[in-house]
Amino acid sequence: MYENVQVIIPSLNPDEKLGKTTEGMIEKGFTDVILVDDGSDEEHAPEFEKIKNKYPGNVTVLVHEVNKGKGRAMKTAFEYVLKERKSSEGVVTVDGDGQHTPEDAAKCIDRMMAEKCFVIGCRDFSLPQVPLRSRLGNVITRNVFKYVCGIKVSDTQTGLRAVPYFLLDYMLKVDGDRYEYETNQLLMIGSDKLPYAEVPIETVYIDENQTSHFHPLRDSARIYGVILKFAASSVISCIIDLLAFRVILAFIPKALEAAMRSTISGTLARIISAVCNFAINKKAVFKSDADTGRSAVRYAILAVCQLGASLALVALFTVVFRAESDWLKTLIKAIVDTVLFFISFKIQRNWVFKKNSKKQV
Repeated sequence: MYENVQVIIPSLNPDEKLGKTTEGMIEKGFTDVILVDDGSDEEHAPEFEKIKNKYPGNVTVLVHEVNKGKGRAMKTAFEYVLKERKSSEGVVTVDGDGQHTPEDAAKCIDRMMAEKCFVIGCRDFSLPQVPLRSRLGNVITRNVFKYVCGIKVSDTQTGLRAVPYFLLDYMLKVDGDRYEYETNQLLMIGSDKLPYAEVPIETVYIDENQTSHFHPLRDSARIYGVILKFAASSVISCIIDLLAFRVILAFIPKALEAAMRSTISGTLARIISAVCNFAINKKAVFKSDADTGRSAVRYAILAVCQLGASLALVALFTVVFRAESDWLKTLIKAIVDTVLFFISFKIQRNWVFKKNSKKQV
C-alpha cells in the first residue's frame, strides 16, 4: 500500500483510458489519486466525476475552468499536495492515456523513497513500436541535454516521474505551464546538480500516440525556448553592435586616421552590445536571480576567453586545412563560432547566470 503517496494524472478531454489508468493505480495499492481536469469540454468533463464517484475516498478532482497546459495542471496538483497532504512522502505523475503502467509507477515511487531523489521513468526508444516522431524527438533532445545543457537523460519526453515531497515547492518555481515545463524540470535538476535516478519502464504506445495533445511545432518551440531566446539575443546584440558602430563613427572627427576611427568605433560598439547582451541574457533568457556584479565579472571573463578561442581556433584550422580562399576562411570561422555558441550557452547557464534556486531546496 502507498498510503502517503499521491498519483497525479493531468488530463484534457479524456476517454475511457483515464478510468482504466485510475483503476489500475488503485488496484496496485495507491490510495490517493489526484485527477486534474485541465479545461475539458462539456462532452468529456463528466468523465472525471464518474471516476471520482466510482472510487469515493480515493480520488480527488481538481478543475481548471479553461485549458492552462499540462505544466500548470501539474503545478496545481503540487500546490494541493503541499497544502492538503502534509504527511506525504512524495508524488508520481502519470499520463492518463494508458502509457504508464501501475507497476512502473510503483517502481519509480520505490526508488524515490529509497534514495530520496527525483526519479525519471525511462522507455526504450529502440523498440519497433515507438513512433518515428517520438524516436527522433528523443534522440535530438537527449543529445542537446547532454552536450549543451550538461544533463544525461535517456528519456527526455517521459511523463512518468516521481517527486519527493521536499522537492514540490522547488518544482513550483520551474518555468513553464505547458509541455516545456517537463523539459524545464530536467534542465533545473541538471543545472542545480540535484540527485536524480532513472528507472527502466515498459514502452507503451497506443495507436502511435494519437491521443497525445503534443503539437510538434508549437510545443517544440516552447521546449527549446531558452536556446532559441539565447540565439535571438545574440542576433539582437549583433544588430546593436553594427548600429552603434555606425553612429559612433559619425561622431568621430574625420581628421583621425581611418584605422584609428574604426578601432575606437568598434571598441565602443562592442562594449555597448556586450552590455545589452548581458542584460537580455540575465533578465529574459536565463531569468537569473544571481548577483549582477558577480555575473558581470564572469560574463566579461567568458567574453574575453571566447574571443581568444575564436581567433586562435580560426587561425589554427586555417593553417591545418591550408585555407587560402576567403570563402573557406569564412566557413571555418562560421563552424568555430557555432561550436563556441553552444559552449557559451552551457557556461552562461551553469556558471555566469547560475540561479540561486538551490538555496530554496
